[in-house]
Amino acid sequence: MGDVIRTVKVKLDVPEERCDDLHQTKDQFLHCANTTAAWAWRHPDEHCVTSKQKAETALYDRLRDETELTANLVQKGIRRAIEASKSGVARLKKGEPTSQPHFDAWSVVYDKRSATFHRDHVSLSTVNGRVECEYVLPDDPEETPIGEYLLNEDYEFRMSTLQYDRSSEAFYLHARMRRTTDEHEQSTAVSNAEHRTVLGVDLNVDGSLAVTSTGAFIGNADEMNHRRREFEKTRGSMQQAGTRSAHLSIQSMDDREHRWMQNELHRASNRILDEARDHECTHIAFENLTDIRDRMARAKRFHAWAFRRLYEYVEYKAETLDIEVEQVSPAYTSQRCSKCGFTHERNRKSKHQFVCQKCDYELNADYNASKNIARKLLKRLRSGQKSSSGGAPCQCALKSGTLNLNGEFIASVDSTAEGESTDKPTTSVVSH
Repeated sequence: MGDVIRTVKVKLDVPEERCDDLHQTKDQFLHCANTTAAWAWRHPDEHCVTSKQKAETALYDRLRDETELTANLVQKGIRRAIEASKSGVARLKKGEPTSQPHFDAWSVVYDKRSATFHRDHVSLSTVNGRVECEYVLPDDPEETPIGEYLLNEDYEFRMSTLQYDRSSEAFYLHARMRRTTDEHEQSTAVSNAEHRTVLGVDLNVDGSLAVTSTGAFIGNADEMNHRRREFEKTRGSMQQAGTRSAHLSIQSMDDREHRWMQNELHRASNRILDEARDHECTHIAFENLTDIRDRMARAKRFHAWAFRRLYEYVEYKAETLDIEVEQVSPAYTSQRCSKCGFTHERNRKSKHQFVCQKCDYELNADYNASKNIARKLLKRLRSGQKSSSGGAPCQCALKSGTLNLNGEFIASVDSTAEGESTDKPTTSVVSH
């Protein structure tokens, strides 16, 4: 028993006004791959770098700044180059001639994070938002690869490649399809049904940078704000000097500031992933960060940048742990009671205190929001399930156990709590 893999080539009907977006996406994707290849290929003076993690740590931020690609596409460009470097190193070990990898063929790699695959169309991430492309299907797809695999519900979409045929000026998706055979399929289905647990994450401009639905208070947003202000104050003084020496000092300070911020965000992302791993979570939920500066009066440009970077770090690191990272609507997450569901603006008593006006449930406001964020994704996952028994069990990961959408609480083995209502973390347990 095992997996059956098939690749199906299907032509895409791309809106004429969006073709250039795909071409620009390809250019920037290849830029990521070629930049990585140049950095990783160090033969004959040094050993070539073949570690994806090292490459991502060294190049991810730079390439995100240099391109308009989503985090996932930058990651895929880096990984394409590292895989090619691995192949080159293998040839060197065999004494075969080879050289630094170079990418110029028209292709972009997409997976379920950067594309949404449907049976009749696909939604692709580009440098200018998403583009929806319908498949150009034959009149009678039966007994063709498209009918046998692409339109067959027994097969699921995997990582696929977008290519462009210059002679016909047409885009083609090389869709990689997988079907899991009986025994393994049943085992996987049972596993998925028994284990779909969501970790909610609330991000903040002050206090703790991130608070999870498991009661972890991560990072120190106040410290980051203080360091940021100190950098800006020093930078302003140097700019007034206007000398070349001051200019060079500003550049050096900017680099130092960026490295410090990057390190803090990496540490925070690692702690979020530790929480997800320790509680056996299959999903991590964040609030949707789109237009965050407009939604949060205190979320300045720096905060918006930090939140997006933290989300992206968690997203690409989670892939290696097979954990899905998704965003949900931020509406009312700070006003809704995570115990009884009553929603009112007066529930938020202060910056860090939440007291439900209906059931008197009291807890840290950010912790309450993180549980609501988890619940939103939980509800989406539940609504998308198909099961004769009403859907596979889904649950939120909480400090003292798990909770499903039906309100059924299961305490953790080492928990002394009688139920979720006893969880009342306060600012006194905030860790920096």
